[in-house]
Amino acid sequence: MERSENIIHNKGDIMMRNYLKHYINGEWIESTGNEIEEVINPATEEVIGKISLGTNEDLDKAVQAARDAFPSFSQTSKEKRIELLKEIAAEYENRKEDIVETITDELGSPKSISENVHYMMGYNHFSQAAESLKNFSFIEDRGGHTVMKDTVGVSGLITPWNFPTNQTSTKIASAFAAGSPVILKPAEVTPFAAIILTEIFDKVGVPKGAFNLVNGSGSVIGDGISSHPGIDFVSFTGSGAVGKKVMQNASERIANVALELGGKSPLVVLEDADVEEAARAAVSHIATNSGQVCSAATRVLVPSSMKKSFEEAVQKVLPEYPVGNPREDNHIGPLVSQKQWDTVQSYIKKGQEEATLLVGGTGKPEGVEKGYYAKPTVFTDVDNDMVIAQEEIFGPVTCLITYDTVEEAIEIANDTKYGLAGYVFGEDEQTLVKVASALKAGRVKINDAKADFAAPFGGYKQSGIGREWGDYGIKEYLEIKTILGYPKK
Repeated sequence: MERSENIIHNKGDIMMRNYLKHYINGEWIESTGNEIEEVINPATEEVIGKISLGTNEDLDKAVQAARDAFPSFSQTSKEKRIELLKEIAAEYENRKEDIVETITDELGSPKSISENVHYMMGYNHFSQAAESLKNFSFIEDRGGHTVMKDTVGVSGLITPWNFPTNQTSTKIASAFAAGSPVILKPAEVTPFAAIILTEIFDKVGVPKGAFNLVNGSGSVIGDGISSHPGIDFVSFTGSGAVGKKVMQNASERIANVALELGGKSPLVVLEDADVEEAARAAVSHIATNSGQVCSAATRVLVPSSMKKSFEEAVQKVLPEYPVGNPREDNHIGPLVSQKQWDTVQSYIKKGQEEATLLVGGTGKPEGVEKGYYAKPTVFTDVDNDMVIAQEEIFGPVTCLITYDTVEEAIEIANDTKYGLAGYVFGEDEQTLVKVASALKAGRVKINDAKADFAAPFGGYKQSGIGREWGDYGIKEYLEIKTILGYPKK
Protein backbone atom coordinates (compact mmCIF):
# COMPACT_ATOMS: atom_id res chain seq x y z
CA MET A 1 0.00 0.00 0.00
CA GLU A 2 1.30 3.45 -0.88
CA ARG A 3 1.06 5.66 2.18
CA SER A 4 -0.96 8.83 1.77
CA GLU A 5 0.84 10.84 4.39
CA ASN A 6 4.16 12.33 5.40
CA ILE A 7 4.46 12.58 9.18
CA ILE A 8 6.88 15.16 10.54
CA HIS A 9 7.71 15.95 14.13
CA ASN A 10 8.72 19.56 14.60
CA LYS A 11 10.54 21.06 17.57
CA GLY A 12 7.31 21.28 19.52
CA ASP A 13 6.70 17.58 18.91
CA ILE A 14 3.51 18.29 16.98
CA MET A 15 2.53 15.52 14.59
CA MET A 16 2.12 17.10 11.17
CA ARG A 17 -0.05 15.26 8.68
CA ASN A 18 0.44 16.35 5.11
CA TYR A 19 -2.08 14.63 2.87
CA LEU A 20 -1.57 16.24 -0.50
CA LYS A 21 -3.07 13.55 -2.74
CA HIS A 22 -6.52 12.24 -3.60
CA TYR A 23 -7.41 8.57 -3.83
CA ILE A 24 -8.83 7.78 -7.26
CA ASN A 25 -9.17 4.41 -8.98
CA GLY A 26 -7.14 2.61 -6.33
CA GLU A 27 -4.20 5.02 -6.35
CA TRP A 28 -3.02 8.11 -4.50
CA ILE A 29 -2.66 10.80 -7.16
CA GLU A 30 -1.60 14.43 -7.20
CA SER A 31 -4.31 17.07 -7.34
CA THR A 32 -4.70 18.95 -10.61
CA GLY A 33 -4.92 22.13 -8.55
CA ASN A 34 -2.44 23.81 -6.26
CA GLU A 35 -4.67 25.10 -3.47
CA ILE A 36 -3.69 23.88 0.00
CA GLU A 37 -5.81 24.00 3.17
CA GLU A 38 -4.30 23.99 6.66
CA VAL A 39 -6.00 21.88 9.33
CA ILE A 40 -6.12 23.34 12.85
CA ASN A 41 -6.16 21.52 16.18
CA PRO A 42 -9.05 23.33 17.93
CA ALA A 43 -7.62 22.60 21.38
CA THR A 44 -4.32 24.36 20.68
CA GLU A 45 -5.13 26.55 17.64
CA GLU A 46 -2.00 25.13 16.00
CA VAL A 47 -1.65 23.82 12.46
CA ILE A 48 -1.48 20.01 12.52
CA GLY A 49 -1.45 19.29 8.82
CA LYS A 50 -2.45 20.15 5.29
CA ILE A 51 -4.65 18.78 2.52
CA SER A 52 -4.95 19.57 -1.15
CA LEU A 53 -8.23 21.07 -2.21
CA GLY A 54 -9.51 19.18 -5.21
CA THR A 55 -10.74 20.58 -8.51
CA ASN A 56 -13.60 19.73 -10.83
CA GLU A 57 -11.06 17.87 -12.95
CA ASP A 58 -10.13 15.72 -9.93
CA LEU A 59 -13.81 15.03 -9.34
CA ASP A 60 -14.35 14.08 -12.98
CA LYS A 61 -11.55 11.53 -12.71
CA ALA A 62 -13.11 10.04 -9.56
CA VAL A 63 -16.56 9.83 -11.14
CA GLN A 64 -15.17 8.12 -14.22
CA ALA A 65 -13.30 5.61 -12.04
CA ALA A 66 -16.51 4.86 -10.14
CA ARG A 67 -18.53 4.47 -13.34
CA ASP A 68 -15.91 2.13 -14.77
CA ALA A 69 -16.06 0.06 -11.57
CA PHE A 70 -19.86 -0.09 -11.46
CA PRO A 71 -20.55 -2.98 -13.88
CA SER A 72 -18.40 -5.44 -11.96
CA PHE A 73 -18.77 -4.10 -8.41
CA SER A 74 -22.55 -3.92 -8.60
CA GLN A 75 -22.68 -7.57 -9.64
CA THR A 76 -20.50 -8.98 -6.87
CA SER A 77 -22.26 -11.60 -4.80
CA LYS A 78 -23.84 -10.82 -1.46
CA GLU A 79 -21.39 -13.23 0.17
CA LYS A 80 -18.42 -11.40 -1.30
CA ARG A 81 -19.70 -8.04 -0.06
CA ILE A 82 -20.27 -9.48 3.42
CA GLU A 83 -16.69 -10.74 3.48
CA LEU A 84 -15.40 -7.36 2.30
CA LEU A 85 -17.27 -5.53 5.08
CA LYS A 86 -15.93 -7.99 7.65
CA GLU A 87 -12.37 -7.48 6.42
CA ILE A 88 -12.84 -3.70 6.62
CA ALA A 89 -14.10 -4.00 10.21
CA ALA A 90 -11.11 -6.15 11.15
CA GLU A 91 -8.59 -3.74 9.65
CA TYR A 92 -10.48 -0.84 11.23
CA GLU A 93 -9.80 -2.49 14.58
CA ASN A 94 -6.11 -2.71 13.70
CA ARG A 95 -6.04 1.07 13.15
CA LYS A 96 -7.83 1.90 16.40
CA GLU A 97 -5.00 3.90 17.96
CA ASP A 98 -4.49 5.94 14.79
CA ILE A 99 -8.20 6.71 14.54
CA VAL A 100 -8.54 7.74 18.19
CA GLU A 101 -5.43 9.95 18.09
CA THR A 102 -6.47 11.56 14.82
CA ILE A 103 -10.00 12.45 15.93
CA THR A 104 -8.67 13.84 19.21
CA ASP A 105 -6.33 16.11 17.24
CA GLU A 106 -8.53 17.24 14.36
CA LEU A 107 -11.88 17.53 16.19
CA GLY A 108 -10.63 18.29 19.70
CA SER A 109 -12.63 15.36 21.03
CA PRO A 110 -11.60 14.10 24.49
CA LYS A 111 -9.78 10.78 24.08
CA SER A 112 -12.46 8.84 25.93
CA ILE A 113 -15.10 10.19 23.53
CA SER A 114 -12.82 9.60 20.53
CA GLU A 115 -12.51 5.96 21.56
CA ASN A 116 -15.91 5.10 23.03
CA VAL A 117 -18.07 7.14 20.66
CA HIS A 118 -16.30 8.08 17.42
CA TYR A 119 -14.16 5.00 16.95
CA MET A 120 -16.88 2.60 18.05
CA MET A 121 -19.57 4.11 15.83
CA GLY A 122 -17.42 3.63 12.75
CA TYR A 123 -16.64 0.04 13.68
CA ASN A 124 -20.27 -0.75 14.47
CA HIS A 125 -21.51 0.52 11.10
CA PHE A 126 -19.22 -1.77 9.10
CA SER A 127 -20.00 -4.73 11.37
CA GLN A 128 -23.74 -4.07 11.29
CA ALA A 129 -23.83 -3.65 7.51
CA ALA A 130 -22.25 -7.10 7.14
CA GLU A 131 -24.78 -8.55 9.57
CA SER A 132 -27.77 -6.80 7.96
CA LEU A 133 -26.69 -7.99 4.54
CA LYS A 134 -26.85 -11.65 5.58
CA ASN A 135 -30.64 -11.70 5.61
CA PHE A 136 -31.17 -8.97 3.03
CA SER A 137 -33.12 -10.09 -0.03
CA PHE A 138 -32.44 -8.43 -3.38
CA ILE A 139 -35.25 -10.40 -5.05
CA GLU A 140 -38.71 -10.81 -3.52
CA ASP A 141 -41.47 -13.04 -4.82
CA ARG A 142 -44.77 -11.20 -4.26
CA GLY A 143 -46.97 -13.93 -5.74
CA GLY A 144 -48.30 -12.05 -8.75
CA HIS A 145 -45.04 -10.22 -9.39
CA THR A 146 -41.37 -10.10 -8.46
CA VAL A 147 -39.57 -7.14 -6.90
CA MET A 148 -35.90 -6.77 -7.73
CA LYS A 149 -33.60 -4.33 -5.93
CA ASP A 150 -30.88 -2.99 -8.20
CA THR A 151 -27.86 -0.94 -7.18
CA VAL A 152 -28.71 2.74 -7.61
CA GLY A 153 -25.49 3.49 -9.51
CA VAL A 154 -22.58 5.72 -8.54
CA SER A 155 -23.02 7.49 -5.19
CA GLY A 156 -21.58 10.81 -4.07
CA LEU A 157 -21.10 11.15 -0.31
CA ILE A 158 -20.69 14.50 1.44
CA THR A 159 -19.95 14.22 5.15
CA PRO A 160 -19.72 16.75 8.02
CA TRP A 161 -16.96 17.58 10.47
CA ASN A 162 -18.65 16.73 13.77
CA PHE A 163 -18.45 12.92 13.44
CA PRO A 164 -15.48 12.11 11.18
CA THR A 165 -16.07 8.33 11.30
CA ASN A 166 -19.79 7.93 11.99
CA GLN A 167 -21.30 9.55 8.91
CA THR A 168 -18.55 8.40 6.58
CA SER A 169 -18.75 4.80 7.81
CA THR A 170 -22.53 4.43 7.73
CA LYS A 171 -22.73 5.80 4.19
CA ILE A 172 -19.79 3.81 2.84
CA ALA A 173 -20.82 0.56 4.56
CA SER A 174 -24.35 0.80 3.17
CA ALA A 175 -23.09 1.68 -0.31
CA PHE A 176 -20.66 -1.24 -0.35
CA ALA A 177 -23.39 -3.58 0.90
CA ALA A 178 -25.58 -2.47 -2.01
CA GLY A 179 -22.76 -2.69 -4.55
CA SER A 180 -22.54 1.03 -5.22
CA PRO A 181 -19.14 2.62 -6.05
CA VAL A 182 -18.66 5.93 -4.21
CA ILE A 183 -16.92 9.26 -4.26
CA LEU A 184 -16.39 10.69 -0.76
CA LYS A 185 -15.86 14.33 0.14
CA PRO A 186 -15.13 14.63 3.85
CA ALA A 187 -15.25 17.96 5.66
CA GLU A 188 -12.08 19.93 5.05
CA VAL A 189 -12.02 20.90 8.75
CA THR A 190 -11.68 17.24 9.86
CA PRO A 191 -10.34 15.28 6.87
CA PHE A 192 -7.77 12.99 8.43
CA ALA A 193 -10.00 10.21 9.78
CA ALA A 194 -11.41 9.74 6.27
CA ILE A 195 -7.90 9.31 4.94
CA ILE A 196 -7.27 6.54 7.48
CA LEU A 197 -10.48 4.89 6.26
CA THR A 198 -9.13 5.15 2.72
CA GLU A 199 -5.91 3.44 3.78
CA ILE A 200 -8.01 0.68 5.35
CA PHE A 201 -9.94 0.15 2.11
CA ASP A 202 -6.70 0.08 0.15
CA LYS A 203 -5.18 -2.44 2.55
CA VAL A 204 -8.09 -4.92 2.34
CA GLY A 205 -8.35 -4.63 -1.43
CA VAL A 206 -11.55 -2.76 -2.14
CA PRO A 207 -11.81 -3.04 -5.96
CA LYS A 208 -10.30 -0.17 -7.92
CA GLY A 209 -12.78 2.61 -8.50
CA ALA A 210 -15.28 1.31 -5.97
CA PHE A 211 -14.04 3.90 -3.47
CA ASN A 212 -12.67 7.31 -4.34
CA LEU A 213 -11.67 10.17 -2.02
CA VAL A 214 -11.49 13.77 -3.21
CA ASN A 215 -10.76 16.39 -0.57
CA GLY A 216 -11.98 19.87 -1.24
CA SER A 217 -14.29 22.73 -0.44
CA GLY A 218 -18.05 22.58 -0.36
CA SER A 219 -18.30 25.23 -3.07
CA VAL A 220 -16.21 23.18 -5.51
CA ILE A 221 -16.30 19.46 -4.66
CA GLY A 222 -19.53 19.52 -2.66
CA ASP A 223 -21.42 21.43 -5.34
CA GLY A 224 -19.65 19.33 -7.95
CA ILE A 225 -20.90 16.07 -6.45
CA SER A 226 -24.50 17.23 -6.12
CA SER A 227 -24.45 18.61 -9.68
CA HIS A 228 -22.45 15.94 -11.50
CA PRO A 229 -24.32 14.13 -14.30
CA GLY A 230 -22.23 11.02 -13.65
CA ILE A 231 -23.43 10.65 -10.06
CA ASP A 232 -26.73 8.84 -9.63
CA PHE A 233 -27.34 9.28 -5.91
CA VAL A 234 -26.18 11.91 -3.40
CA SER A 235 -26.06 11.33 0.35
CA PHE A 236 -25.43 14.46 2.39
CA THR A 237 -25.15 15.12 6.11
CA GLY A 238 -24.85 18.71 7.29
CA SER A 239 -26.75 21.95 7.64
CA GLY A 240 -30.23 22.63 6.34
CA ALA A 241 -29.04 25.50 4.14
CA VAL A 242 -26.50 23.32 2.35
CA GLY A 243 -29.00 20.46 2.20
CA LYS A 244 -31.37 22.68 0.24
CA LYS A 245 -28.56 23.51 -2.19
CA VAL A 246 -27.82 19.80 -2.63
CA MET A 247 -31.50 19.17 -3.42
CA GLN A 248 -31.59 22.04 -5.90
CA ASN A 249 -28.48 20.84 -7.69
CA ALA A 250 -29.64 17.23 -7.83
CA SER A 251 -33.12 18.23 -8.99
CA GLU A 252 -31.67 19.58 -12.23
CA ARG A 253 -31.10 15.97 -13.33
CA ILE A 254 -33.78 14.34 -11.11
CA ALA A 255 -31.13 12.49 -9.09
CA ASN A 256 -31.95 10.68 -5.88
CA VAL A 257 -30.84 12.32 -2.64
CA ALA A 258 -30.71 11.42 1.03
CA LEU A 259 -30.33 14.24 3.54
CA GLU A 260 -29.52 14.07 7.24
CA LEU A 261 -29.79 17.64 8.45
CA GLY A 262 -30.19 19.59 11.66
CA GLY A 263 -32.25 19.21 14.78
CA LYS A 264 -33.63 20.98 17.81
CA SER A 265 -34.59 17.84 19.65
CA PRO A 266 -36.74 17.82 22.80
CA LEU A 267 -36.06 15.95 26.02
CA VAL A 268 -39.39 15.56 27.77
CA VAL A 269 -38.91 15.03 31.51
CA LEU A 270 -42.02 13.51 33.04
CA GLU A 271 -43.45 14.27 36.48
CA ASP A 272 -42.27 10.95 37.95
CA ALA A 273 -38.69 11.17 36.68
CA ASP A 274 -35.72 11.13 39.04
CA VAL A 275 -34.78 14.81 38.95
CA GLU A 276 -31.03 14.38 39.31
CA GLU A 277 -30.82 11.59 36.75
CA ALA A 278 -32.93 13.61 34.30
CA ALA A 279 -30.68 16.64 34.83
CA ARG A 280 -27.63 14.47 34.22
CA ALA A 281 -29.18 13.21 30.99
CA ALA A 282 -29.89 16.78 29.89
CA VAL A 283 -26.35 17.97 30.63
CA SER A 284 -24.82 14.98 28.86
CA HIS A 285 -26.46 16.08 25.62
CA ILE A 286 -24.59 19.38 25.54
CA ALA A 287 -21.41 17.90 26.99
CA THR A 288 -20.89 15.01 24.57
CA ASN A 289 -18.93 16.20 21.53
CA SER A 290 -19.22 19.72 22.99
CA GLY A 291 -22.87 19.75 21.94
CA GLN A 292 -21.89 19.45 18.28
CA VAL A 293 -24.42 16.69 17.67
CA CYS A 294 -27.34 17.03 15.26
CA SER A 295 -29.53 14.75 17.37
CA ALA A 296 -28.68 16.33 20.73
CA ALA A 297 -31.55 17.26 23.02
CA THR A 298 -31.24 21.03 23.30
CA ARG A 299 -34.77 21.80 24.50
CA VAL A 300 -35.44 20.29 27.92
CA LEU A 301 -39.13 20.25 28.83
CA VAL A 302 -39.80 19.94 32.56
CA PRO A 303 -43.04 20.12 34.57
CA SER A 304 -43.60 23.56 36.06
CA SER A 305 -43.67 21.98 39.52
CA MET A 306 -40.17 20.59 38.92
CA LYS A 307 -38.57 23.78 37.61
CA LYS A 308 -36.67 24.87 40.71
CA SER A 309 -35.48 21.39 41.70
CA PHE A 310 -34.40 20.69 38.13
CA GLU A 311 -32.42 23.93 37.94
CA GLU A 312 -30.66 23.01 41.19
CA ALA A 313 -29.95 19.52 39.88
CA VAL A 314 -28.39 20.91 36.68
CA GLN A 315 -26.07 23.11 38.72
CA LYS A 316 -25.17 20.10 40.86
CA VAL A 317 -24.32 17.66 38.04
CA LEU A 318 -22.60 20.10 35.67
CA PRO A 319 -19.19 19.79 37.43
CA GLU A 320 -19.24 16.09 36.48
CA TYR A 321 -18.47 17.24 32.93
CA PRO A 322 -15.22 19.23 33.12
CA VAL A 323 -14.07 21.36 30.19
CA GLY A 324 -10.44 21.33 29.09
CA ASN A 325 -7.55 19.65 27.32
CA PRO A 326 -8.95 16.65 25.42
CA ARG A 327 -5.82 14.67 26.23
CA GLU A 328 -6.50 14.94 29.93
CA ASP A 329 -9.40 13.61 31.97
CA ASN A 330 -12.04 15.99 30.62
CA HIS A 331 -15.44 15.28 29.17
CA ILE A 332 -15.88 18.47 27.13
CA GLY A 333 -13.32 19.60 24.58
CA PRO A 334 -13.27 22.68 22.36
CA LEU A 335 -15.58 23.59 19.53
CA VAL A 336 -14.18 22.65 16.15
CA SER A 337 -13.14 26.09 14.91
CA GLN A 338 -13.04 29.81 15.55
CA LYS A 339 -16.02 30.18 13.22
CA GLN A 340 -18.08 27.72 15.24
CA TRP A 341 -17.02 29.35 18.51
CA ASP A 342 -18.14 32.75 17.20
CA THR A 343 -21.49 31.31 16.14
CA VAL A 344 -22.12 29.75 19.54
CA GLN A 345 -21.13 32.96 21.31
CA SER A 346 -23.63 34.94 19.22
CA TYR A 347 -26.41 32.57 20.28
CA ILE A 348 -25.43 32.80 23.93
CA LYS A 349 -25.60 36.61 23.69
CA LYS A 350 -29.03 36.31 22.09
CA GLY A 351 -30.11 33.96 24.87
CA GLN A 352 -29.05 36.46 27.52
CA GLU A 353 -31.35 38.99 25.85
CA GLU A 354 -34.29 36.57 25.62
CA ALA A 355 -34.18 34.37 28.72
CA THR A 356 -32.54 33.83 32.13
CA LEU A 357 -28.96 32.55 32.24
CA LEU A 358 -28.78 29.69 34.73
CA VAL A 359 -25.14 28.66 34.22
CA GLY A 360 -22.37 29.45 31.73
CA GLY A 361 -22.42 32.48 29.49
CA THR A 362 -20.18 34.11 26.93
CA GLY A 363 -16.43 33.81 26.73
CA LYS A 364 -14.07 30.96 27.50
CA PRO A 365 -14.09 28.93 30.72
CA GLU A 366 -12.05 30.33 33.58
CA GLY A 367 -8.33 29.68 33.21
CA VAL A 368 -8.53 28.85 29.49
CA GLU A 369 -6.63 31.14 27.15
CA LYS A 370 -5.99 29.07 24.03
CA GLY A 371 -8.39 26.79 22.17
CA TYR A 372 -11.97 27.21 21.00
CA TYR A 373 -13.54 26.29 24.33
CA ALA A 374 -17.02 27.47 25.27
CA LYS A 375 -18.75 27.43 28.64
CA PRO A 376 -21.51 24.83 29.02
CA THR A 377 -24.53 27.11 29.11
CA VAL A 378 -28.07 26.53 30.32
CA PHE A 379 -30.92 29.03 29.92
CA THR A 380 -34.13 28.90 31.90
CA ASP A 381 -37.44 30.79 31.66
CA VAL A 382 -37.36 29.98 27.95
CA ASP A 383 -40.41 30.24 25.70
CA ASN A 384 -40.49 27.89 22.75
CA ASP A 385 -40.78 30.74 20.23
CA MET A 386 -37.45 32.27 21.27
CA VAL A 387 -34.53 32.13 18.85
CA ILE A 388 -32.48 29.94 21.18
CA ALA A 389 -35.38 27.46 21.34
CA GLN A 390 -35.96 27.30 17.59
CA GLU A 391 -32.55 27.53 15.92
CA GLU A 392 -29.82 24.89 16.02
CA ILE A 393 -26.88 26.28 18.00
CA PHE A 394 -24.52 23.30 17.68
CA GLY A 395 -22.61 23.91 20.87
CA PRO A 396 -22.84 23.21 24.62
CA VAL A 397 -26.04 25.22 25.06
CA THR A 398 -29.51 24.09 26.14
CA CYS A 399 -32.87 25.59 27.10
CA LEU A 400 -35.23 24.75 29.96
CA ILE A 401 -38.91 25.07 29.05
CA THR A 402 -41.73 24.35 31.47
CA TYR A 403 -45.09 22.69 30.81
CA ASP A 404 -48.21 21.94 32.86
CA THR A 405 -49.71 18.87 31.16
CA VAL A 406 -48.35 15.99 29.11
CA GLU A 407 -50.44 17.19 26.15
CA GLU A 408 -48.81 20.61 26.39
CA ALA A 409 -45.37 18.99 26.53
CA ILE A 410 -46.09 17.07 23.33
CA GLU A 411 -47.34 20.24 21.62
CA ILE A 412 -44.21 22.18 22.61
CA ALA A 413 -41.92 19.31 21.64
CA ASN A 414 -43.39 19.14 18.14
CA ASP A 415 -43.47 22.92 17.66
CA THR A 416 -40.29 23.09 15.57
CA LYS A 417 -39.34 22.82 11.91
CA TYR A 418 -37.05 19.94 12.84
CA GLY A 419 -37.80 16.33 13.66
CA LEU A 420 -34.56 14.38 13.95
CA ALA A 421 -34.74 12.95 17.47
CA GLY A 422 -36.71 13.01 20.69
CA TYR A 423 -36.15 11.83 24.25
CA VAL A 424 -38.50 10.93 27.09
CA PHE A 425 -37.42 10.46 30.68
CA GLY A 426 -39.68 9.03 33.40
CA GLU A 427 -41.09 5.92 35.07
CA ASP A 428 -44.69 5.27 34.04
CA GLU A 429 -44.56 3.01 30.98
CA GLN A 430 -47.92 4.07 29.60
CA THR A 431 -47.00 7.76 29.68
CA LEU A 432 -43.52 7.10 28.27
CA VAL A 433 -45.02 5.25 25.31
CA LYS A 434 -47.71 7.90 24.83
CA VAL A 435 -45.18 10.70 24.58
CA ALA A 436 -42.65 8.73 22.51
CA SER A 437 -45.35 7.74 20.03
CA ALA A 438 -46.60 11.33 19.71
CA LEU A 439 -43.24 12.97 19.02
CA LYS A 440 -42.75 13.93 15.38
CA ALA A 441 -39.18 12.69 15.10
CA GLY A 442 -37.33 9.95 13.27
CA ARG A 443 -35.76 8.45 16.38
CA VAL A 444 -37.09 8.60 19.93
CA LYS A 445 -35.19 7.30 22.94
CA ILE A 446 -36.87 6.31 26.19
CA ASN A 447 -34.70 6.78 29.29
CA ASP A 448 -31.29 5.16 28.88
CA ALA A 449 -32.05 2.89 25.94
CA LYS A 450 -28.87 1.70 24.25
CA ALA A 451 -27.97 2.53 20.67
CA ASP A 452 -29.03 -0.03 18.08
CA PHE A 453 -27.02 0.13 14.87
CA ALA A 454 -29.60 -1.97 13.06
CA ALA A 455 -32.33 0.61 13.76
CA PRO A 456 -32.99 3.27 11.09
CA PHE A 457 -31.71 6.80 11.70
CA GLY A 458 -33.08 9.90 10.02
CA GLY A 459 -35.53 12.73 10.47
CA TYR A 460 -38.98 14.16 9.90
CA LYS A 461 -39.69 17.59 8.43
CA GLN A 462 -36.59 19.76 7.80
CA SER A 463 -34.33 17.27 9.53
CA GLY A 464 -33.97 15.34 6.32
CA ILE A 465 -35.01 12.76 3.78
CA GLY A 466 -34.25 9.04 3.95
CA ARG A 467 -32.76 6.74 6.56
CA GLU A 468 -29.32 5.42 7.41
CA TRP A 469 -28.02 2.50 9.55
CA GLY A 470 -28.71 -1.21 9.11
CA ASP A 471 -30.93 -2.55 6.36
CA TYR A 472 -32.72 0.79 5.94
CA GLY A 473 -29.35 2.33 5.10
CA ILE A 474 -28.70 -0.30 2.44
CA LYS A 475 -32.10 0.39 0.84
CA GLU A 476 -31.07 4.01 0.19
CA TYR A 477 -28.52 2.76 -2.35
CA LEU A 478 -31.00 0.63 -4.29
CA GLU A 479 -33.60 1.14 -7.00
CA ILE A 480 -36.81 -0.90 -7.01
CA LYS A 481 -37.80 -2.80 -10.14
CA THR A 482 -41.05 -4.72 -10.60
CA ILE A 483 -41.01 -7.68 -12.97
CA LEU A 484 -44.30 -9.21 -14.12
CA GLY A 485 -44.08 -12.75 -15.42
CA TYR A 486 -40.74 -13.50 -13.72
CA PRO A 487 -39.99 -17.21 -14.32
CA LYS A 488 -40.55 -19.37 -11.25
CA LYS A 489 -37.93 -21.93 -10.32
